[in-house]
Amino acid sequence: MDTIIEKQQVAAAVRAVIPHLACELPPDVEAALARALEVETNPRGRAVLAQLVENARIAREDNVPLCQDTGTVWVSLEVGPGVLVAADVFADVDAAVAEAYETARLRKSLVRDALLDRTNTGDNTPAFCDVHPVADRGVARLHVMLKGGGSDNASRVVMLPPSAGRAGIVEEVLACVREKAANACPPLVIGVGVGATFDKVAGLAKRALMRPLDEQAPDADTAAFERELLDAVNATGIGPGGLGGAATAIGVRVETAPCHIAALPLAINMGCSAMRRATIDLAAG
Repeated sequence: MDTIIEKQQVAAAVRAVIPHLACELPPDVEAALARALEVETNPRGRAVLAQLVENARIAREDNVPLCQDTGTVWVSLEVGPGVLVAADVFADVDAAVAEAYETARLRKSLVRDALLDRTNTGDNTPAFCDVHPVADRGVARLHVMLKGGGSDNASRVVMLPPSAGRAGIVEEVLACVREKAANACPPLVIGVGVGATFDKVAGLAKRALMRPLDEQAPDADTAAFERELLDAVNATGIGPGGLGGAATAIGVRVETAPCHIAALPLAINMGCSAMRRATIDLAAG
């Protein structure tokens, strides 16, 4: 029997998770910060990491936001065969976001129109939603992320020539890190998308950020490339808070896709040290 996902189910999950995301780091991110503190030798880097670990504890225990920028709300529904999704599945999400931000007293950061009307919407809506098909039968996973402006501002999409290859991707990631990482509140989690088309590659990079830091890539080649990128990023010495040290990033996640023979689309989506994301299994009821 097919699983049916209704708008009320999605809205309820979004409404419930937002206050927790704003105030609690995911366990894998908090653990990665603690590990980075254990091995960091730069005094300023150690001081920043210690403050981030302490900030996470205080935010969790006192139920206050991890960061003053409580972000835009990104919602992505992954569905597999055997899952039916109502056409209006996101219809109640904006109301859920508005209620959650008001009840939890979170900062509201959305403007009505990026170009024509930069007045605040007053309720942190609209949320940015998409449906993403996956091959796994019966899957209905809801990803929710609160994304700060500083980390998204440090991100980029580049259409490389195919001849740039693997080395060109590494070079572009490092150029982005050197130029923008200090403004994105490191240590970072960096999502890298490679492939698809101009409009789709950024989605790959953002979805890459959803994979937990303690969960390795499903194939060995991608896992090796992630380690290569992480080592290269941390070799820059930019460090926590941009003040120097080994932990410029605590993770790099890569998602790839097919693309045109004449293209090598690349997206780099920076995630800050307040990497606020959660995945909810809607199929589990």
